[in-house]
Amino acid sequence: MTMISGLITAIGIGAIFAVIGYRVFKSEGSSPAAMVEAKANLPANARVLGTSIGGERIAITIDVGGKVEIRTFDVKTLQPVGRLMVTGP
Repeated sequence: MTMISGLITAIGIGAIFAVIGYRVFKSEGSSPAAMVEAKANLPANARVLGTSIGGERIAITIDVGGKVEIRTFDVKTLQPVGRLMVTGP
């Protein structure tokens, strides 16, 4: 009984390591990052307040003459995909 239990435990641990190894060596789309250079066309008087990245988008929060805007860009193409103007009461 002890040998059967030990064998099943060894098979389970081996399966876990096999899955981890597979995911490390077969990760899709996560090749070493290539250097990408791009310019975002912002207004002349804009001041960057913050940046954030999530999923497939980069968000840049800017202050344009006292008004806050959030501009989003696609991660892969770095093309603008959205603009949100934040207004207060």
